[in-house]
Amino acid sequence: MTTESAHDPRPLLARALDQAGKQVAAVGPDELGNRTPCADYDVRALLGHVVSVLRKLARVGAGGDARDVPDVIDDIADDGWVSAFTRARGEVERVWADDGLLDRTVELPWAALPGRDVLEAYTHEFTAHSWDLAHATRRLAELDPDLGAQALDAFSKFVRPEERGEQGPFGPVVPVPDDADVYTRLAAYLGRRP
Repeated sequence: MTTESAHDPRPLLARALDQAGKQVAAVGPDELGNRTPCADYDVRALLGHVVSVLRKLARVGAGGDARDVPDVIDDIADDGWVSAFTRARGEVERVWADDGLLDRTVELPWAALPGRDVLEAYTHEFTAHSWDLAHATRRLAELDPDLGAQALDAFSKFVRPEERGEQGPFGPVVPVPDDADVYTRLAAYLGRRP
């Protein structure tokens, strides 16, 4: 077994989900209509997307098709987001507790990857969406800079600026000062306007 194959991405995913869960729990009813940096998403829709991503991650881990889950879950009551997130996270943790799944090829709509790579990709997505929620609700000081640095490093390798445009989840890179904090640089790299 190589060092690379011995790497377990689940602890880092748990940290990213802890951070996302804190952001979800902090959202007040008066903030659900706030705009987010994600095009076409207010806070309510972004919460629905975060829950959807958890459900997709559980689905693909169990051998299902992520396309069976809508991109935004919209049937959750305004006071039900924390329990929906917690239930979906629990299902992800249950499915992905199987060590064998880390090296198994998992089919995603955009690629077929080893399970450990899938978890790393989604770790960085949850980190980015934590920033989106924190930005929309003005709670930026509560974010883990190490998670932000790892997400920025990963996105820099796999989401090349020349491969994106105005359409899709990542817009053109937005210029920011060189001394900007890591989450500002991450958001700008993903095409958000911090």
